[in-house]
Amino acid sequence: MKRLLMLSAVLLGLSTPIQALTEQEPQGEPAASSQIATININEASAEELTALPGIGKVKAEAIVNYREEHGPFEDVDDLTKVNGIGEQTVKGLKSKVSFH
Repeated sequence: MKRLLMLSAVLLGLSTPIQALTEQEPQGEPAASSQIATININEASAEELTALPGIGKVKAEAIVNYREEHGPFEDVDDLTKVNGIGEQTVKGLKSKVSFH
């Protein structure tokens, strides 16, 4: 085994067999940080909402104002009730927002 590691190190241009072991491709599940988090539309601030695609400062403030006046959103389609948010915007938000 030691000869195999040394030969691998030489073939890979590495200075030590330990380096050959530590520079292998990682295996297993992707890191949790690579997963996309959702934003709770009923709790997020206007600033947090601007992280959503198609939602700028004005639309984010409109979402917060609507929520304050009419209560929490039940589902993503309720966002079409907010002035300036149409079906195309809602379609892009479906997998990026939560409600509870």
